[in-house]
Amino acid sequence: MKIVWNILLMLAVAVFMEGVAHFTHKYVMHGFLWVLHEDHHRPAHRGWQKNDLFTAFFSLVSMGFILAGLLTRLWPLIAVGLGMALYGVGYFLFHDVMFHRRLRAIRLRPRTRYLQRIVRAHSVHHRHSGQHDGVSFGFLYAGRQYDGEDR
Repeated sequence: MKIVWNILLMLAVAVFMEGVAHFTHKYVMHGFLWVLHEDHHRPAHRGWQKNDLFTAFFSLVSMGFILAGLLTRLWPLIAVGLGMALYGVGYFLFHDVMFHRRLRAIRLRPRTRYLQRIVRAHSVHHRHSGQHDGVSFGFLYAGRQYDGEDR
């Protein structure tokens, strides 16, 4: 039964991370750490961006939970770290691979209505977001207003 609870905790953390990502994106990345995020909205070149430090930070936090759980044999800590990592994989595949095509060798296309919706929402975000204004700060969730035509 413990394994079921840990799997549920992992999945709950993965879902919760969309809220963390939305908050961080809106109030931190487009707020006081815009200096690290701006190059993502105005890329001067391909390759690494200062914005990638956010991914590195959350990856380290995730690995920290997993390591702490392994060292203390506390499975809930491992579940939290794995939930964060699961969200991170989804973020990477959607945001970096599918949307921004940062890995040229891999081409993922938004074939489902859900993927088309989040691609549309992120497109709108990049067209209408500076530091102090913006829309659609989520990554793996977008409301129904992003169904249909681009805005």
